[in-house]
Amino acid sequence: MVRLLLALLSISFLSPIYASTASIADFTRDMIHRPGLFDLYYHRTTGKVYLTVRDTRQPFLFQSSLPQGVGSNDIGLDRGQLGETRLVRFEHYGDKVLLKQLNTRFRAGSGNPAERTSVDEAFADSVIAGLPVVAQGGEQLLVDYTDFLLSDIHRIADRLTKTKQGTYKPDPQRSGVHLPRTKAFPDNTELEALVTFAGTKPGAYVKQVTPQPQSISVHLHHSLIRLPDDGYQPRRFHPYSGFWSLEHLDYAVPIEAPMAQRFIPRHRLQKRNPQAERSDPVEPIVYYLDPGLPPAIKQALRDGALWWDAAFAAIGYNNAFQVRDLPADADPMDVRYNVIQWVHRATRGWSYGTSVVDPRTGEIIKGHVTLGSLRVRHDYLIALGLTSPFSGENTVTETQKQMALARIRQLSAHEVGHTLGIAHNFAASENERASVMDYPHPLLSLQNGRVSLQNAYASGTGAWDNYVIAYGYQDYPDAEREQAGLLALMQQARDSGLAYQSDPDARGAGAANSQGHLWDNGADPLAELQRLFDIRRVALANFGINSIPAGTPLANLEESLAPIYLLHRYQAEAVAKLVGGVTYQYELKGDYPSPQGIQVVAPERQLQAVDALISIVSPEFLAIPEPLQQLIVPKAYGDKRTRESFHSRSGITFDPVSAGEAAAGHALSLLLQPQRLNRVAQQHSVDAAQPGVAILVERLLEQTLKSGGGRKSPAHPLKYRLDHVVLNALVQLLERNTLAPEVKAAVYYRLMQLPRWLKKDSRNPQKAAMAQQLEIYFESGKWKGEFEVLKLPPGSPI
Repeated sequence: MVRLLLALLSISFLSPIYASTASIADFTRDMIHRPGLFDLYYHRTTGKVYLTVRDTRQPFLFQSSLPQGVGSNDIGLDRGQLGETRLVRFEHYGDKVLLKQLNTRFRAGSGNPAERTSVDEAFADSVIAGLPVVAQGGEQLLVDYTDFLLSDIHRIADRLTKTKQGTYKPDPQRSGVHLPRTKAFPDNTELEALVTFAGTKPGAYVKQVTPQPQSISVHLHHSLIRLPDDGYQPRRFHPYSGFWSLEHLDYAVPIEAPMAQRFIPRHRLQKRNPQAERSDPVEPIVYYLDPGLPPAIKQALRDGALWWDAAFAAIGYNNAFQVRDLPADADPMDVRYNVIQWVHRATRGWSYGTSVVDPRTGEIIKGHVTLGSLRVRHDYLIALGLTSPFSGENTVTETQKQMALARIRQLSAHEVGHTLGIAHNFAASENERASVMDYPHPLLSLQNGRVSLQNAYASGTGAWDNYVIAYGYQDYPDAEREQAGLLALMQQARDSGLAYQSDPDARGAGAANSQGHLWDNGADPLAELQRLFDIRRVALANFGINSIPAGTPLANLEESLAPIYLLHRYQAEAVAKLVGGVTYQYELKGDYPSPQGIQVVAPERQLQAVDALISIVSPEFLAIPEPLQQLIVPKAYGDKRTRESFHSRSGITFDPVSAGEAAAGHALSLLLQPQRLNRVAQQHSVDAAQPGVAILVERLLEQTLKSGGGRKSPAHPLKYRLDHVVLNALVQLLERNTLAPEVKAAVYYRLMQLPRWLKKDSRNPQKAAMAQQLEIYFESGKWKGEFEVLKLPPGSPI
């Protein structure tokens, strides 16, 4: 009995050792073998995948991605989506190999190994996987990679939770290795799996795009990539370079030098003959087109992407940028291919340009463009609504189609630009559309009393794009001449008046620069807004039965109307930035002979902007013609309202008053933005000539609540609703925690004076009610007139 127990104990202790020291050749006999950077083996019966680890000291790049997505713009898990690029290393610990993500944020660029080690040891790394060792052969280890491949490295469950779509986790019983996309090559090993996420309480977006919302099956992809050689030379970042920035902290720099080291992301590109004025590249930058593209779209995307070749030609390259068809046997997620993908979703949404980037140097390994397929249809819809062409049975809409294709060319160039390392430039529209890296609104005009679509979108890269390519990709023989050359390029661009404002200075509530705007046109935002007012007036006057083709439900006029009725919305945002606005440039000490600093927008310009925004909150501007209201019937049986429809307070019928409410609420949200009003107050306190908050609020009240609607001139049906929108916006403004106390006091004082004025018209029950609501508010702090203003249908992205 004792001998039997000892034998059993011996077997139990020896089994793990035997498993970890088994011959790789014996263990993998009869498995599918694919040799490469990391040899991989696949067991047909168990469905497991194994990797051979040869060197546990050599770092490499690990890239996760989502080759087959969920199909919802709202969730944001799209086909072709790239995850994080990680610098990793395998490390052997007993019966397992750990996959450790190395900390690239903190470094020591020192020749002293001990100094580098001291920084490495000071900051934590992250182990992202533990892989069981199943066999060994000399210095080689065979690890079971299956569980990690079937795990949620892409953080899909977190994304579903964040978007309130339910609680999900991977279900290994409904997941498996996808062998057709599991391959190995000398410099990269690619693995893919179908992973099913099981969940409860699925949200509306999940229900919209899955046949069984409790089960979301997607594909996850892992790329293991050999580090590039050290032939790449990083290029320094400058705020005016036009590129994104990759930053790390270097603890080995001299005490007088900044620790933050910044480089631009870019592809490796070198002239074959560096001395020649023009030369072919050693290796061109090649992008591959999604084979699933419709022919007309495919040609448009090819044309738009190829605009960049002209920018490379301008710095002395021949055929540096090329676009080809993706080979039939190629995997779009394979890091050897820069890819332009045409991605479908249930609703219109964003396009993206992302990259696999070496975090050590900024070298771009792979560019991946995701273009939302419904964007082209939306542009076509806008073009039809602007021109209302369906006056005959055989209407030709080639002009409208060409506008939509022109937008797709620009979009292709834009997203490819991101994968070249280039950031947005939202000030480019002020320099005659100097960059494809802006967000363009169609540039429209009036010809013979009709809306013209000619030149709606620009063609080719602009002056800013050519400068940025030169900054990032021009060859220089040495560091000294590179520094001098880059400074000369920036000086030339500034001397030519090229403005540059990127995301932090153009987006969000805090944006204050009067130059950088999304979806705008022209150097003068006020003049362009007035131009759009005129175009909108003509388009609305012509809008109607001729805006939709024969056989289309009349109810669909509502979705066609939305972008025309709201044609002004983004130019209004540009105008709003004049209120409390400032101008400034990205500036380092020494960039100019004397600092440019910050300039405040002139007082008269600010007041003109205030009046322009208030003019939007008027019945005359927001009224929808009565004949058009009668045309828009409720949805035909079988159809339903969508997010592109207006919100309604009248059930299933089209609600023109609520459409005006939403548009007015949007304009007021721009004018009464707390940080904007805080800047108005600060500017007025420094310069009394600048308009103060009190003047702004009084101007708003005089042109809305205090205007029109007297006993002798009955109010427009919209006016009562708009008056309530204005009053509600002002009272709710007082409740905003970000509003400065002195600004709150100025608004409060103006509102305190309002009940007395409202009571003057004692026969008007609307004014009497508002007066009483304000008095109750001042006494109790409770606002009885509160209501949630309806939201606009989505406009962005155009």
